[in-house]
Amino acid sequence: MRADIRIAWILARGSERREGWRILLTALGALAATGFALAAVAIAAIPGQVSIPYGHGLLDQPGQRAGVVFTLVLLLLPVLGFLGQCARIGAVHRHRRMAGMRLSGATPAQVRRIAAVESAFPSLPGSVAGVAAFAVLLAATGHAPPPAAWAGFAAVVLAVPVAAALVSVFALRHVVASPLDQVRRTAPDPGRRALFGFLLGAVLVSAAGMLVILPTGIRAAAFPLLVLALVFVTGAGAIWAAGASASFLGRRLTLRARHPAVLIAAGRLAHDPWAAARTHAALLLVTVVGVGFVGVRAVLLADLHAKDDLAMDLGFYTTGIGVAGSAVLVALSISLCGLAVGTAESLATRRRGLAVQAAAGVPHTVLARAALLETALPLAPALLLAGVGGTVVYLMYAAFVGAGTVPLLPLLVPVAVYAACLLAAATSLPLLRRATHPAELRFT
Repeated sequence: MRADIRIAWILARGSERREGWRILLTALGALAATGFALAAVAIAAIPGQVSIPYGHGLLDQPGQRAGVVFTLVLLLLPVLGFLGQCARIGAVHRHRRMAGMRLSGATPAQVRRIAAVESAFPSLPGSVAGVAAFAVLLAATGHAPPPAAWAGFAAVVLAVPVAAALVSVFALRHVVASPLDQVRRTAPDPGRRALFGFLLGAVLVSAAGMLVILPTGIRAAAFPLLVLALVFVTGAGAIWAAGASASFLGRRLTLRARHPAVLIAAGRLAHDPWAAARTHAALLLVTVVGVGFVGVRAVLLADLHAKDDLAMDLGFYTTGIGVAGSAVLVALSISLCGLAVGTAESLATRRRGLAVQAAAGVPHTVLARAALLETALPLAPALLLAGVGGTVVYLMYAAFVGAGTVPLLPLLVPVAVYAACLLAAATSLPLLRRATHPAELRFT
């Protein structure tokens, strides 16, 4: 392992200029992860009941602070997904190096480890910059954390690069480099994933049945667990739907497509249908949470205004709702960045094939439409399922609190997310012109 780390460091130091985007994006992802983790440690280190002049008393009670810490920890999930996308770009972009290492006797596992560790090195400057900015913020606010918090800050600085390396290993587990300058991905077993989803669905149905027969007090305590299980199972089902629909549409459209852009996109989906599931995983989970949150927010605000209690501090509740909504928007933004990075990675991986198609006379507009269709086709059914899951979540909450009206605004969330995904995918189109440059033909 020590030799792998030494080789990864040499490769990181000798990175080409065109790899600057990968290094910069990895550092930014590490900076975001460090910021969320440091904020969680700082809030968790506050002892007992205090009076903090921020957020209408949202951070005064230990139980309320625990909810804020849990939200910050959840924000690490889309950030880690973003780092995984950056790791995939780095591995495939350096495929000639990987082939050279395979010719030198390195095993596929060694190549993946070296690529993962190389992706972790840019995370260290990002984590250091994050803790430096956080220290300046603490000094500006006059807050002095206890020594245990500073120990937690140091642990975060070291843990973020390690987490980036582990995420990279997980992201590259299906990447195989051959000694003949080829990089491919082994296909995961969709049947195993489907079986896992069905088992989770059975557990969820059993939990729902238990909630019906349990007493009211226990039912209220177990309701959040049911919501979390429903969000997780729906997100997993949406991810599976993205890969399954990509496989189905790729096979069907390859046989029946009449437009060249559709034919090219269908061929790509049929070749690697689970690429969509890998790219859209965090985005689909955030969509389920977003639809459920918008519905729960509308029901909760309507219930608060209906009570009209003068002793109730509405600012406390609206601040908490605003913090949760901001967390959802931040997670969605990070997931959209991951989608843009994944689309760019796909174009960079296929740049030689795209250059051949352009040299054969395929117009640039056709290739651009095909790149957008690769995102649009499998994402539509997956977002539909994610929207259904989020709708079930807030309908359950409305039935639980006895709300008189059910909001319809959350139904527009999947539509808005779908449009945002297409815009995020379109940001990678400038790379398409570079990928189809005739100079790429030299490497075929």
